Amino acid sequence: MTDLVTWAELGGSLAAIGGATYARHAHPAAYWSTVGLPVSVARLLASYTSTMDACGLTVEPPRWRALAVKATTRREVRPVPPRRGMIRPTSTGLRLRLRLAPGQEPADVAASAERLRHAWGVHAVYVRDVKPGVVELRLVGFDVLRKVRMPRQTDAGPLRVPVALREDATAFVRDYRAVPHELVLGATLSGKSMFLRNLLAGLAAQPVALVGIDCKRGVELAPFAPRLSALATDPDQAAELLPVLVKEMEDRYDLIKARQGIAPGTPDELITSDVWGLPEDERPTPIVLFVDEVAELFLVATRKEEERRDEMVTQLIRLAQLGRAAGIYLEVCGQRFGAELGKGATMLRAQLTGRVCHRVNDEASAKMALGDIAPEAVLASCAIAAELPGLAVVGDTSGGWSRIRTPHLSLADAAATCRETAHLAPDVPALAPFRPYAPPVPVKESSALATPLPITE
Repeated sequence: MTDLVTWAELGGSLAAIGGATYARHAHPAAYWSTVGLPVSVARLLASYTSTMDACGLTVEPPRWRALAVKATTRREVRPVPPRRGMIRPTSTGLRLRLRLAPGQEPADVAASAERLRHAWGVHAVYVRDVKPGVVELRLVGFDVLRKVRMPRQTDAGPLRVPVALREDATAFVRDYRAVPHELVLGATLSGKSMFLRNLLAGLAAQPVALVGIDCKRGVELAPFAPRLSALATDPDQAAELLPVLVKEMEDRYDLIKARQGIAPGTPDELITSDVWGLPEDERPTPIVLFVDEVAELFLVATRKEEERRDEMVTQLIRLAQLGRAAGIYLEVCGQRFGAELGKGATMLRAQLTGRVCHRVNDEASAKMALGDIAPEAVLASCAIAAELPGLAVVGDTSGGWSRIRTPHLSLADAAATCRETAHLAPDVPALAPFRPYAPPVPVKESSALATPLPITE
């Protein structure tokens, strides 16, 4: 009987271990909430002081404290770690704040992030500077980019779209007011189109004019035609659309200039240098221009096409240089982007503050996108595997970068969102000739055999 009980207990233990192992790989969020979170908290509380000491993050205590310890307990005075705040569990990890000791800086804690990760048994540790003397540790319990689940609460707003998930489990928000223009690169099946869909679907519900240039005969942007204010599907149409956008930008500058030419004595808050300082009833509608496969605008075969190319590139550069103050923003996408595209390529790239690099086919494209940000970002983008579509490295010209992954959004769902929000497309008279035709959605006939009688009182 005892042997039977022992074998039953052993079988139950093996089953529990096998179930936990399966849950850890198949359902990492559930595993973290039930097993990983309590284990990591226990490790952190039990080894906090020793771990900080091993990482070199402890300092000598103040003289008064050392004298008090010697006088009261006669114990050896040991270095003290940074003062730890309350541990706050999340659905993906832990967060806690540390008050640094005098002489320490956030870079000291960031340099020990990998050691802290191994000591506390978590997937990653990220350090954020909160205020002078205080840093926040964000512990991520599992690989959140393997199966993307966007946070329930995101910092959305006008011209702010949560479009992907960062590796530290926070949302990557595309903010056009902060980063007006962006370059998005990615090879075939890298997830670039998915990034574009999420961005379009997020902007569709906002009072923004969406303009597209898709030289692949519109196969990428045509499904969103009900919400687009203008669409060019080949280089000839793009050559006609870009001058109209430049003229619209110039008219908006005239509007701003007229507002600046007000009478003396007017309050300073009524003087503006961009459209966002204008009164709401006078402010023109923001315009977001999506350029898919930008290389098609650079490629030429004849001298006549070369002249047209130079004009289009010049207009794109003008929009990138001057469009922000006029409320015109650029989202330039492509599979390949390099100096060999021709005159104006590097100049255009210099005006695109935001950079998103999915998996690319050559290192030169990664360097073109991220080389002027950080060499580590280039290496990270070149290491993206083909089995992880939607994974990308994002950065800006300030030097910061991180890995993100876009959640899956089918083309049908994105197109349905654009159809439902078609009535929100603003009226921009200059773009009316380029408004794409959107066929009406057929109404499904009822399959009921009998017509129900109307309800009466």
